[in-house]
This record gives sequence, structure tokens and C-alpha cells, in this order.
Amino acid sequence: MASERESFDLSGPLHLTYVLWDNPYHRMSVAACLVQAVYILERDRQENREGSDALAPPWWTFFHFQLLRPLVDDVDSSIFGAIYEFKPPSSQSNDTLYRSPRYVIAFRGTLTKAHSVSRDVELDIHFIRQGLHQTSRSNIAIQAVRNTVATVVIQMFG
Repeated sequence: MASERESFDLSGPLHLTYVLWDNPYHRMSVAACLVQAVYILERDRQENREGSDALAPPWWTFFHFQLLRPLVDDVDSSIFGAIYEFKPPSSQSNDTLYRSPRYVIAFRGTLTKAHSVSRDVELDIHFIRQGLHQTSRSNIAIQAVRNTVATVVIQMFG
């Protein structure tokens, strides 16, 4: 059963009908939604919500982002992050679009639901012991950042 917090129509910042990228509140709101989308992507996976039943897509599509790739833990197959690409409609004219991000990589925090709590708590302990960088999630995240940067560099410089 979906919670109210998972529904963009009930909990999302619907008042942001356009984003002024030089406004810190707007940027923070979009970033929070992209992180929330990662939490909901994982809940969609856990609840087998797909297609029109999935609750995560409005959290990024409302702001004209596309999900390029979820980041999946190789230990428990949970989604812990996502890479998004900003794709504003050509009709959108916003004086601050030049300040918009091209890509965003977002990570969720600890989930306390039964399907992922043990792995998340295990990683929390790694964090406390300053060993998070030695985990598979960390390696997957670092490789995703490297791949995204490499893709951008190749696109820019051929």
C-alpha cells in the first residue's frame, strides 16, 4: 500500500510550475524531489509497482528530468541511487535554464522497511566506522559518476 508521501500529487511541490535555477529554494526543492524519487524507486521495486502503477516517475518528470539509470546494489538488488538527465521542452523559455544541471546523481539514505533494512543498517555501520568507501555501493556509485562524466566529456569534445 502506497503512503501519501510516495504520491507526487499529494506531497510534491506542485506550486513550482517552473524552476528558476538561480533560486536556491527552487534548486533545493528539485534536488529533494530527485532524492525522494530514489526512495520511491526502491519502494516500487519492493512492491512490484511497474508501468502506470509505479509512483516514482512523477518525482522527476514534473521537472523535465529523465531517469537514465537506477543504481542497484549487487548484494541485495536494492535501488540506492539514480542518474537523471535534464531534458527541458524546447518550448520552455526560462532566463535561468543556462544554470540548470545537465545530469543529477541522487542517492537515498536508510530505508527502515523489511526488504532493505538489514543491508542499509550494515552500510550505516560501515559509515560510522569510516569504511563506507570499501563497500560495493560505494564502488558502483563512483563508477556511475566516472561513466557519466566520461559520457559528457565525449559529447563535448568528441
